[in-house]
Amino acid sequence: MCTPRHSFDRRCPVVVAAVFFIVVCPARLSWAMAGNDWPMFRGNTKLTGVATSPLPDKLGVLWKFELQEAITSTAAIVDGVVYVGADDGYLYALDLATGKKRWRYKVGEDELIRSSPTVYDGKVFVGDSLGVMHAVDRATGRKKWTFTTDGEIISSVNVYKDRAIFGSYDGSVYALKIADGSLVWKFETQGRVHSTPGLTGHEVLVAGCDENLHVLDVETGKSQREVPLGSVAGASAAIRDSRAYVGTYGHKVLAIDWQRGSIAWTFADPDRDFPIMSSAVVTKDAVIVGGRDKRLRSLDPRDGKLNWTFVTKGRIEGSAVLVGNRVLFGSGDGNLYALDHRTGRELWRFESGAPFSASPAVGGGRLVIGNEDGVLYCFGRADSKN
Repeated sequence: MCTPRHSFDRRCPVVVAAVFFIVVCPARLSWAMAGNDWPMFRGNTKLTGVATSPLPDKLGVLWKFELQEAITSTAAIVDGVVYVGADDGYLYALDLATGKKRWRYKVGEDELIRSSPTVYDGKVFVGDSLGVMHAVDRATGRKKWTFTTDGEIISSVNVYKDRAIFGSYDGSVYALKIADGSLVWKFETQGRVHSTPGLTGHEVLVAGCDENLHVLDVETGKSQREVPLGSVAGASAAIRDSRAYVGTYGHKVLAIDWQRGSIAWTFADPDRDFPIMSSAVVTKDAVIVGGRDKRLRSLDPRDGKLNWTFVTKGRIEGSAVLVGNRVLFGSGDGNLYALDHRTGRELWRFESGAPFSASPAVGGGRLVIGNEDGVLYCFGRADSKN
C-alpha cells in the first residue's frame, strides 16, 4: 500500500476498504439504511464500521467456502447473497444461507482482487490489480462494463446519484457514470490512492499516499481544501459530523475537522511506533482502530485519550466492526475476536489457523470473513443448521 514518500514499495499491504453512496431519493435511502444488508466494506457511506444488523449472542460456523488463494477482499452482503473477491482473480456470489456458489466472474488471467465489492443498482463494482474497474450484473455475474486506470485498484466504489467514485494507484480519484462507465470527472493527487473515498453531504473525503486528506466537490471533483496528515495514509477516513478519523503510516491516529481544514487532535503511543493500516470504527463514544503493533485501541472521539487497549499476537491489518455492544475483528494471529466495546474485555474468539487481513461483513444476522488460506467463513447462531 502507500508507504512514506522516501520508501515506496511496489505493492500495497492487503488492507481493503470500501464505502458506498449518498442518497437522493427515498428508495435509495431505504437501500442505504437497510438493516439486514452490508453493501460495502464499512457498512455505510461514511465508513463508520457500525452494523445495523444484529448478531446472535453465541456465534458458530454455519458454513465455509474454500478457495486455493488468499481472501483479503472484504465481503458485501445484500438480499441474502454474499459477494467477495479473491487472489484467484474471481468475484464470487454465494448464497448467504448455505454458502453455495451462485456464480463467479473472472477479472483476467493474472489479476488479483483485493478491492472490496460494492453492490448498487443491480451491479457489483470491484477493482483489480491491473487497474480495471468492473461492473458486473448482480443476478447473472456477467460483465456490464469496465473502465481502465493506470494503476492497481484496491480502493472500493462509493456511489453518489448516478456515479461511482473510487481511487487508483495511478494517483487519481475517479467518478464514472454507473450506467455505462464513462468518465464524469478525475482528480489527480500527488500519490497513490489506496483508501476508499468517503461521502458526506456534497463532499468527497479521500485520505491519500501524498500525505493529505483531500476534500472534493462531489459534483465536479474540484478540490475544496487539503489537510496535511504528516504521513501517507492507506486507511480510509471514517466520518462523523464535522470530523474525519484516520490512521497513518506515521504511527498516528488523527481527528480532522474537515470543514475547517485543521487537526482537532492526534493520538500517538509514546512507547510504540505502529503503522496503522485499518480503518476506524467511529461512534459518539469511541474511535476503535487496530495497528501493526498487534493492538486494538479505543480512543475518546472528543480528545483522543485512550479508553482501552487489547493485545493480540499478530498484526491487525483489517478493520473492526461494531455490532451492538461487541467489537469484532480479525488478527494476523489467525483469530477472530469479539470484545466488549466499553471495556475491551474479550468475550469470544475463533481460531482459523491462518491470518485475517480482510474485515468482517455483517448482514442478515450473520458475519462473513475470509482468511489468507482462502477460507471464507460464515458465522451465525451457534445452534443454527442449514
